[in-house]
Amino acid sequence: MQKKISNLPFKGTPEQEKELLKVIEEHKGDKSNLMTVMQKAQDIYGYLPFEVQNMISEGMEIPLEKIFGVATFYAQFSLAPKGKYNISVCLGTACYVKGAGELMDKLSEKLGIGADECTPDGKFSLTACRCIGACGLAPVLTVNEDVYGRLTADDIDGILAKYMD
Repeated sequence: MQKKISNLPFKGTPEQEKELLKVIEEHKGDKSNLMTVMQKAQDIYGYLPFEVQNMISEGMEIPLEKIFGVATFYAQFSLAPKGKYNISVCLGTACYVKGAGELMDKLSEKLGIGADECTPDGKFSLTACRCIGACGLAPVLTVNEDVYGRLTADDIDGILAKYMD
């Protein structure tokens, strides 16, 4: 069974499509520009949904599986939309041993989404990362650029409350 990549439907605009087609047109003669095109596509849409990967594939005459392979290999690319507040839980060894799994479970329960998903209102997204280099603060999570450390599952409600504008 194939894993669903996003829980939200793709909603691209004609303006975004026009902008992407212009980028593809500028680079389609040189397949070595694939990463550049993918980065610009992600800048336009905020992520790389299947529909966008397909447009790149057709426009640059590069197999879709190659584009998907690049998108899933490099951490800079996202196949799912990010919320206004992207919550990332470190699941590196130190954080995991100190309870990061419980943080992830509590966030999933409170937000009603799993890892790599976005709430239907687009407010929150939830991701897992490996190590953010703050092992002394384990377990750690970030909300956009804000870092929270030495957490327990009981801290989650207070953290989410800060972003309920």
